[in-house]
Amino acid sequence: MDGKICVITGGTAGIGLAASLQIGALRPARMILVGRNRQRGEAAVARLRREAPAVPVEIRYADLSSLAEVRRVASEIAGSVDRIDVLVNNAGAIFDRRETTADGLERTFALNHMSYFLLTHLLLDRVRAAGPGARIVNTASEAHRGATLDVDDLQNARRYGGWLAYRRSKLANILFTRELARRLEGSGVVANCLHPGFVASEFGNNNGFLFRNALGLAKRAMAITPEDGAKTITYLAGDPAAAAVSGRYFEKSRELRPSRAAEDDAAARRLWAESERIAGIG
Repeated sequence: MDGKICVITGGTAGIGLAASLQIGALRPARMILVGRNRQRGEAAVARLRREAPAVPVEIRYADLSSLAEVRRVASEIAGSVDRIDVLVNNAGAIFDRRETTADGLERTFALNHMSYFLLTHLLLDRVRAAGPGARIVNTASEAHRGATLDVDDLQNARRYGGWLAYRRSKLANILFTRELARRLEGSGVVANCLHPGFVASEFGNNNGFLFRNALGLAKRAMAITPEDGAKTITYLAGDPAAAAVSGRYFEKSRELRPSRAAEDDAAARRLWAESERIAGIG
């Protein structure tokens, strides 16, 4: 990672921040964090500068559930670098109540999938400019198992549940990675995704008391540390072996076969086409 440029969304807390610290410990890569909360962002930058002083770090702020905000922050990043060696799409959340964004999108889908899709599209020229060996890493989840994706109801309007919407969004992450890798074939740029594990972080704390409390009890009983959860991100971002595969799904730094629904190439193509339509690109 020495001298490379790494962009990490959701990089101000949890596994995103832990991955930034781990990557910084490997070599002094230039880290560009993307976060939403300024207080947490300032704390994250201060911690990186304290624990990895050789790492140049900067932060950009955006609400990635907004397509306009994704476009703005992508423009800021693209204007500040000539290449991106590693792009980590990691920002995500779960919402126990159905909400829609200013774009009319269900918030889970908007943040957990559309931000990955649009930010990658807007920064892809910079990733390609890094040449062979550049990497795109998408944080998915084992929560995708058992989920199915209804491309005609991506906004979860017919039936909504926070866990259901989250599982579908993580399935979308894997399908997006699969189709992205197919489109990047022959370029030398690889795209892979991962399950970080059930991590003790602030994930889910944005919800109501009952949901937040239940999730908190589960975290205390079985969750791993953000540092352990970040290890697979760090592996996919920097390990030489991870540059030899693309379109794959990983857990604990090892390739793992996802669900059958996550290997549906026709569904991946339909999701891509619909995402292009929503984003107004293509």
